[in-house]
Amino acid sequence: MNDELSFDVDGPVLLVGGYGTVGAELARMAAPSWPLVLTGRTVRRGQQLADETGAELRTWDLTDPAPFRARVSAVVSVVNDPDDRVLRAAIGGGVPFVDVTRWTTRMQRAATIAALAGPTAPVLLSSAWMGGVTSLVAAFLGDRLGGADTVDVAIRWDLADRASADSVEFMDRLGLDYEVVRDGQRRTVMPLSDVRRVRIGESLTRVARIDTPEQFTLPLTLAARTATTRIGFSSPASTTALLAAKRLGFFRWGRGERFTGARRGLLYAPGEGGTAQLRIDVTHEGDTLSATVTDQAGQAHLTALGALMGLRRVRGEDGAPAPSGVVFPEQLPSPQSVPSDLAAQGVDLVVCRAVRDEQTEGRAA
Repeated sequence: MNDELSFDVDGPVLLVGGYGTVGAELARMAAPSWPLVLTGRTVRRGQQLADETGAELRTWDLTDPAPFRARVSAVVSVVNDPDDRVLRAAIGGGVPFVDVTRWTTRMQRAATIAALAGPTAPVLLSSAWMGGVTSLVAAFLGDRLGGADTVDVAIRWDLADRASADSVEFMDRLGLDYEVVRDGQRRTVMPLSDVRRVRIGESLTRVARIDTPEQFTLPLTLAARTATTRIGFSSPASTTALLAAKRLGFFRWGRGERFTGARRGLLYAPGEGGTAQLRIDVTHEGDTLSATVTDQAGQAHLTALGALMGLRRVRGEDGAPAPSGVVFPEQLPSPQSVPSDLAAQGVDLVVCRAVRDEQTEGRAA
């Protein structure tokens, strides 16, 4: 394959996977500001969205070796890119790049590829939870406190929300231990361990550990000595079933492709829409701020907003020069703009001095 993207300052913004669940939300947000090119496997699926946004439609199937070529001003990858085709093409053409779809190991690989290639345009790897929104809010809280010694993220996944099949790809990693930083030391932990009950908005939600990229980046970028992300579900029965499956070893012996449908089927039952909600607690020198993020438009909308904020950043349109080289979402020159950026798209951010209401059920490493 010989994909070629070339930079054109007046060219459109390319959204790879631009008419998927998250891509469509991003296209609607971005269309008032820039001309768009939307790509995917089957262009007819995107026709209605193209008519709505005025975007151009093109085919780019990342599993097909047929080359893709375009002149664009920036590219956002909102689809899985397992062979790094979009990343390599963007770097090769000097095109600003944002990615919101990678789990930790793939993001680490992307950062390595980009660093070795020496990009001339920004490469923003914004795959922290919800398109980097968790990391952006953590940076905002850390800026207010003067540092971020500890970052705790608790996610409430609404099972009634719209979702793509890729949105539950994390189920494929629940049988793999992963590395975190705790008290300044790198440790290996088990997914779905260290169960807590945490108040997220009005809901007391049972949450357990999950492997997400911000747990890798925040100790590097914000000097956090502990970074933890946990996830729970709007249905207590689903959380209980997931934890029971973990105790039975299902995610260990059921890791292969043969069981992919069974793994993802435990959670993949998309509805007509729900609310995306998460809580971020940041502590510095004994002082803790807690932020609750609520998006009534759902998790696809919130992820797309993270991508939109990243797109503005790599284009140098957020009031600061565009970054250079590989960057992560929390490396913001001015974190204090985060609340207004969220509010502009209808996302509610409530910040308060944290009240320790969480209950620990288990602390298995």
